[in-house]
Amino acid sequence: MEKNTFLNHDKPLLTVMVQADTPQRIEELVSLGVSRGGEAFGMQFCRMKEEYRNRETYSHLFSLCDKPIYVTNYRGWYNKEKSDEVIAAELVELAECGATLCDVMGDMFDRQPGEMTYDPVAVDKQKKLIADIHAAGGEVLMSSHIFNFTPAEKVLEIALEQQSRGADICKIVTGAGSMAEQIENLRIINLLKEKLDVPFLFLAGGECTVLRRIGGNLGCCMYLCVAERDEFSTRIQPLLEDVKLIRDLLLEAK
Repeated sequence: MEKNTFLNHDKPLLTVMVQADTPQRIEELVSLGVSRGGEAFGMQFCRMKEEYRNRETYSHLFSLCDKPIYVTNYRGWYNKEKSDEVIAAELVELAECGATLCDVMGDMFDRQPGEMTYDPVAVDKQKKLIADIHAAGGEVLMSSHIFNFTPAEKVLEIALEQQSRGADICKIVTGAGSMAEQIENLRIINLLKEKLDVPFLFLAGGECTVLRRIGGNLGCCMYLCVAERDEFSTRIQPLLEDVKLIRDLLLEAK
């Protein structure tokens, strides 16, 4: 059986983000996403209640479909009291249980605004963590959530740094407070496409409706979307059925 992967696809993956505090709700969302054409799933375990956080649950959830699974384990929600060392160990555990792609924060082991550290000790720890995830059979996405508009040169600098640490995919989330900034963000996608040797995901908050709906067709490796909206879903992420239609129409037009 061919191993699931987020790498080397011929079109941007429709990745359905799944946020819930129980495994039962995750199952419902995965089933709904599969029925509506989801091509990968993103499970955010930082939002799952601690009583369900175990290898048996992880392995079960990763077996629900034959699609690649992206996992996050950010510092918020049920992880608020955990150290980065604990969060990192849980990421390795998720990879060991079958997660395809693990999200390593760019400031792991040295919390910083904009989620990017350059502290040599923290960077060495990140490289070790990435190696451990790879050894467990997982791929690594490194993420930096800045949330403010960021000039192209700085975005590229961060992406190249993520790449140098061993990330298989670079993820940067900035912002756009105006249409001019949104248009500049679209240009940044092309810059990353020209300069990076690995796939990337570039997103923005604020005035970002266009970026999140055509970014994949311009060069991002995936779309982050939702099967349906509820109290847990990220409002800015488009509906799967909408972004699938846009992506496929743009691909058809080539």
